[in-house]
Amino acid sequence: MEKRPSFAPILLTTFLDLLGMTLVFPIMAPLFVGNKTGLFDPAVSEGTRDVVMGFLLGTYPIAQFFGAPILGALSDRYGRKPILLVSISVSFIGYILFGTAIVMNNLPLLFISRVLPGFMGGNISVIFSAVSDLSKPEERPKNFGMVGMVFGLGFILGPAIGGVLSNNNLVSWFSYDTPLWATAALAFINLILIWRIFPETLKQKSDTPFGLTTGLKNLSIAFSLSNLRWILISMFLGTLGFSFFTQFFQVFLEKKFHFDAPQIGLFFGYVGLWIAIAQGLIVRGLAGRVRPEVLVTVFFFTLACAIPLLLLPEQWYYLLLISPLIAVSQGIQAPNLMTVVSMQATKEQQGSILGINQSMQSLGQALPCFAGGFLSAINFNYPMLAASFFVMVGWGVFLLFRLSHKSKTRAHLG
Repeated sequence: MEKRPSFAPILLTTFLDLLGMTLVFPIMAPLFVGNKTGLFDPAVSEGTRDVVMGFLLGTYPIAQFFGAPILGALSDRYGRKPILLVSISVSFIGYILFGTAIVMNNLPLLFISRVLPGFMGGNISVIFSAVSDLSKPEERPKNFGMVGMVFGLGFILGPAIGGVLSNNNLVSWFSYDTPLWATAALAFINLILIWRIFPETLKQKSDTPFGLTTGLKNLSIAFSLSNLRWILISMFLGTLGFSFFTQFFQVFLEKKFHFDAPQIGLFFGYVGLWIAIAQGLIVRGLAGRVRPEVLVTVFFFTLACAIPLLLLPEQWYYLLLISPLIAVSQGIQAPNLMTVVSMQATKEQQGSILGINQSMQSLGQALPCFAGGFLSAINFNYPMLAASFFVMVGWGVFLLFRLSHKSKTRAHLG
């Protein structure tokens, strides 16, 4: 019997990739809110800063929207390993430019620097394709959960380390640009490790078509595929809602509770801890015992109900009780929703279908950045309310998917 490659190199690559990505989380709000940097003239209003920050946050996922399907298709054609090598090399350059832009207080360069890692950030679809390559259908929830656990670990350590590296009270030469140099170093290490130990998992290559407009075409495809339409729309709405939370929770913490970069980093790390617990322990424990669609139905709903609870406390430490409910709900529903999507595709289609899915997710991550900046400029609570609304609508659409799927199954059996 042929021995399947180990998951360890894939998980290590995922961890380093996400660790590098999340190191910059704590510095975004402090860079733009207030007069702590030279990016803006002091006369520029806080509302304008919020809007510009939203557009900068949106640059990454918009670039990812165009890049993800291309990377997914290329990985079907040339293999997972070479595409990961290229994507991380370009991301490395982007992180160097980001750090340089902060040092120079160069706002246009800041935008340019986010396009490169954004376009290549679609390599997560390649990671999921590699996991799918090595997984039997019944193993996918557990294995996607393992990837989710590694995401959680990266989410714990990345923001916490980023917050520490930006704190000049600890070390005099630490600044907002320091996490970017650390991120670039991690990307370089990741590049070496992929080259040396990452296994090629694709056994049968396919000529999946692609182009710069593939992301736009994927939107049309997502609506035209009867077996994927409702599930992809549901994932899009869920991503849309949760991105309002992830992108503007740091602004909420800064404006309501006056958190600085180290405090934001530690709090995001706390949220990541609960995501890791959910995906590393709870998802694995439930895999094979509870159907993925049942878990998605339950925890989609709890996520929508938990987010607006953040608006109630007047003391920050009450958030320590609310955040785990949000993190666990997202941590359970996300890998199981990914499993439901993956199960709709054949083995040869995994790269392209997951690329389509990543396009939907990237668009869902981008739109809240642009809209959230305007909402936050009006009232910093509004992005959290928008998050709850769209997650709840996504839950409703998922129920439609389940009903449609059940009716087709009964018709087929009949």
